[in-house]
Amino acid sequence: MHNDLAFTLRGVGADVGNGFALRDVSFELPTGYVMGLIGANGAGKTTTIRCLLGMRGIDTGEIELLGHRVPGPVALRQDVGVVVDQTYLVGDWRLAGVERALRPFYDRWDGDRYRQLLEEFGLDLQAKVKDLSRGMAMKLMIAVALSHRARLLVFDEPTSGLDPVSRDELVGIIGDFLLDEGHSVLFSTHITSDLDRIGDYLTLVHDGRVVRTGPKDEILEAYRVVRGGPDDLSDLVGVELIGARRTSTGAEALVRTEEADFLGGGVLVEAPTLEEIAIHIGSPSMKPATHRNGHRGGIA
Repeated sequence: MHNDLAFTLRGVGADVGNGFALRDVSFELPTGYVMGLIGANGAGKTTTIRCLLGMRGIDTGEIELLGHRVPGPVALRQDVGVVVDQTYLVGDWRLAGVERALRPFYDRWDGDRYRQLLEEFGLDLQAKVKDLSRGMAMKLMIAVALSHRARLLVFDEPTSGLDPVSRDELVGIIGDFLLDEGHSVLFSTHITSDLDRIGDYLTLVHDGRVVRTGPKDEILEAYRVVRGGPDDLSDLVGVELIGARRTSTGAEALVRTEEADFLGGGVLVEAPTLEEIAIHIGSPSMKPATHRNGHRGGIA
């Protein structure tokens, strides 16, 4: 087991049905950091998280979570807090009742911490769960996770529909959580701006596969956005145009940095934003042109 890793997935495959499956999913997060799991809706982010947490079985590969092979001991749930885009709590519960209902399930539940967090988040102990706004409901679930002293927070699309102020507050909450070097965060989202400030590592997923994983700066450096006229990105040799888009006035695509030299001088080549990478990765690719022997030109 790798105790210096918050989690690791190695060659994970899982057939979900309806023609969709995770295929050879492999990535890992060192303890003390934030990983962004990025992909379009339907790319496999939630399925990956469910496998990581032992909520669904896998067909191939192996998973370790906080030093335990998944499925792990029941006590492992004590160390993981999960925040999703909709509350899983009973709507008629008052926030004081939330504590009474959940406290028996957690050995390290800290009631003082729970009430302190509610006060910091502006949440009334007498309010009902069903009356909370999306932002307030998200804060409640974070308060629950922090009150049972979770070591890993898992966010699955928590900011969909939130206003910019609530999203900014979430960034601050995660920053405070990470002051403890033993804490880690997995943040699944298709809103890449959430990760611009807090992401340390990124994993890009598309159609059930990992496209790329690693430190955020390395992934940003691995791609370039290219723009040109309508015909500038045609008949290229040795270049895969990722998520190419054409209009009557121009064309745009993402390319791997090492392939940008094959584009010639007629196109504009720029460093991409994280959002541009996510958009193009989630779009259909144009296959690279080949030589007659079937090998990609210009690539060893």
